[in-house]
Amino acid sequence: MKVYFIGAGPGDPELITVKGLKVIQRAGYCIYAGSLVNPELLNFLPVHAKAYDSSNMSLEEMVVVFKEAMKKNEDVARIHSGDPSIYGAMQEQMYALDALGIPYEVIPGVSSFVAAASVLRQELTLPGVTQTIVITRMEGKTPIPEKEHLGALAAATPTLCIFLSIDKLEEIVKILLPHYGNDCPVAVVYKATWPDQKIIHTKLSNISNKVKRESIKKTALIIVGWVLKKEFIRSILYSQKREQP
Repeated sequence: MKVYFIGAGPGDPELITVKGLKVIQRAGYCIYAGSLVNPELLNFLPVHAKAYDSSNMSLEEMVVVFKEAMKKNEDVARIHSGDPSIYGAMQEQMYALDALGIPYEVIPGVSSFVAAASVLRQELTLPGVTQTIVITRMEGKTPIPEKEHLGALAAATPTLCIFLSIDKLEEIVKILLPHYGNDCPVAVVYKATWPDQKIIHTKLSNISNKVKRESIKKTALIIVGWVLKKEFIRSILYSQKREQP
């Protein structure tokens, strides 16, 4: 028996890994991340499998399921959206499993920031623009260390991928404008790779109004950075003049 933390990807059911899908197909128990995980993936569970929506569960309730699965010697598919290592609250679950002596494994998935870049057809690092990506979020129920305040992270003008913060977009714009300027391109991608996906691509000074008009209030990623302007120096990697090994 083992618990598998599976990254289900951003939404498109075909973006789960082959390894993750194989675990789902044989699991006796499944705990999945509510509306964030495409329900089509649950169709691959065995007919006898028990499935639980984690959005309605506490950690203690998940532990009850883990214990039951251990008694019955059944694998558990713990399905997270995107990749479980990013804002997945996975560590506390693993800590509980360590205390119980239950083995577990992590199967990575396609994060929503990577999916957003793919639907934008955008490279997030470009020569002569930036070689740094910052993954962050605004403070909510989870506090943010003072040294990681968005204004401090923005000082070097990296490509910013801002999770779980679309409801604070106006505040984000105010913080970023002194660093990036009015004309810096920004993209908001709502439900990347889902059938009802939406993309808003504009300037930092205009983004708040456009997002309001689309009534986007959750499940959206914000990407800010000059890479979105698509002006860059050609890479050395594919240059005919690069040094030969």
